[in-house]
Amino acid sequence: MRMIRSSGMPRLPIRHLPGRLYHAAAVGLCLGPAVGLLAAGAAQGPVPRFSGGVQLVEVYATVTDARGEPVTDLGRDDFEVYEDGRRQEVAAFAAGQVPLTVAVGVDRSWSVAGEPLRLARRATQAFLGALGPADRSMVVAIGSDVEVIAELSSDHETQRRAVEGLEPWSTTALHDAIVGALDRLETEPGRRALVVFSDGVDRYSRTSTAEVLERARQSQVLVYPITLGRTRPPLAAELAVLTGGRSFLLRDARALEETFATIARELRYQYLLGYAEPEAESSEPRRWRSIRVTVRDTRPGLRVRARDGYYAD
Repeated sequence: MRMIRSSGMPRLPIRHLPGRLYHAAAVGLCLGPAVGLLAAGAAQGPVPRFSGGVQLVEVYATVTDARGEPVTDLGRDDFEVYEDGRRQEVAAFAAGQVPLTVAVGVDRSWSVAGEPLRLARRATQAFLGALGPADRSMVVAIGSDVEVIAELSSDHETQRRAVEGLEPWSTTALHDAIVGALDRLETEPGRRALVVFSDGVDRYSRTSTAEVLERARQSQVLVYPITLGRTRPPLAAELAVLTGGRSFLLRDARALEETFATIARELRYQYLLGYAEPEAESSEPRRWRSIRVTVRDTRPGLRVRARDGYYAD
């Protein structure tokens, strides 16, 4: 087991992956002769080729119906993408079960001891069991220290056994856990997500709320906060909106298993939209660019969620 200790904005040791060069904004992918990542999964339609050096901005979009269930029958022409209010051509498109890399954070502090933690263990195990064989996951225990109890791998059964031994301990360094998990996922390729369960009350983190939001803003990880309590912490809602994830507020821990199952269903099917990064119109060395994704489909109750922007150098 490995402990993650943080000070300010923590940076975990990461594994550098040969053969993939990532844009410094953590959203654009520096392409070689082909868009290899977008070819993964059940891509619909031909994947275009770009000349070397073209920056492709990747946006993962989740579309749900009025019941909150994933909508799986949309095509490239159903989407419209806007950057800073200007419509962009969707040059690359993929839809389907693209492999996922996910970190699951579980609050193990004394404030959730007893039945809540028991139900959280069961829900986490069910979530890991719902992942596909090509998906990779890791499990982080959240206490006064942030402990990786299951390293990133596709061995979900071993991870399920690690979760079974999770016992209550200490306080809740929630902010440190979120930033630590984002750092660990930083250089992993493709679709990435963080699912984090807590009572929502941070205790003794070295990382501030503003630093957590800034770190999420710089990443391309979908964040799904699950809060057990009476009020939804502002941080949970902001993380979900910022990253294109979804936040949940539960009054009863017995709803945990269904909530984890809902997230698993949503992550099973998403859309990947790619467009060429527009040329900079500002002399600023680093600038935030807003993103808005809409669908043309006129079915009532459709909802689209995607991250709301990225930093461009």
